[in-house]
Amino acid sequence: MTYPLSQAMSAFIDRTLSFTGTDDSLVGSRQAYSQMCRAFTAPCPPTLAIEDFELAGVAVRAYYPQCAAPLAGWPCMLYLHGGGWVVGDLDSHDFICMALAAELGALVVAVDYRLAPEHPFPAGFEDCLAVWRHLADAPFAIDPRRRLVLGDSAGGNLAAALCLALRDAGQPLPRAQVLIYPALGGPADLPSRHECFDAPLLSSRDLERYEALYLGGAHPSPYAMPLLADNLDGLPPALVVVAQWDPLRDDGILYCERLNAAGRAAVLYVGNGLVHGCLRGRGQVPEVDRMYRALLAYLADML
Repeated sequence: MTYPLSQAMSAFIDRTLSFTGTDDSLVGSRQAYSQMCRAFTAPCPPTLAIEDFELAGVAVRAYYPQCAAPLAGWPCMLYLHGGGWVVGDLDSHDFICMALAAELGALVVAVDYRLAPEHPFPAGFEDCLAVWRHLADAPFAIDPRRRLVLGDSAGGNLAAALCLALRDAGQPLPRAQVLIYPALGGPADLPSRHECFDAPLLSSRDLERYEALYLGGAHPSPYAMPLLADNLDGLPPALVVVAQWDPLRDDGILYCERLNAAGRAAVLYVGNGLVHGCLRGRGQVPEVDRMYRALLAYLADML
């Protein structure tokens, strides 16, 4: 299918795909993804500090302004990276974590959760949950009233699952959940699955393969696929960003509709002209820049 994309978006897609190698093994895919990520990552702003350490036995990376923390402690964002639960690491999403910390004057903690297929569900989910529960142990003063979770793609899945698990355990919830083109386990007959079956950067077949690797043959649960949850009562407010040309578009739309039906304050941003994985197109694609303005405004309000 031909998708009506802007010239700038088409150029971004071509550049992203230029890093696709002939080695489609797991190692080869991860190396190609890392190369692509490095090419789209700007140097760290001089106003930021970056620090690697462990929380609850999980590797994390903190990004924060090189200034004194606010009296009440830093506003804090837990960032969960995308990559189909199979690729990605602490380096792959430096670009957005640095931007969020620098532009919002906040502490961002990124999680190097375990990846499938070596570590299928619930390994990565458990890592993210453990880090959230141990944020108070981080070597920073964090304002407990201003903590939220966000993630893109597979990371959006993990962010939503984290909120479900905290709610079910009766534990303190994030101030908000921010999900960027999230994979939430929507049914295979959602319109976007066939409208965008061969969409650039993520096809419906890619999605099925990633989900199978993540589940590892296990029966899916709401913590693996949040749209399987019986109800979405009692969850944090949400911003859900979806891309127009993405087989996952309707996952985010359905999740937002169900949150609002449950009386939760959910905001849906439909990125016209956007494709899955376009976060790296900031400063290159005007429609991506518009999405960032909405994202940053929402985060500033919540923090």
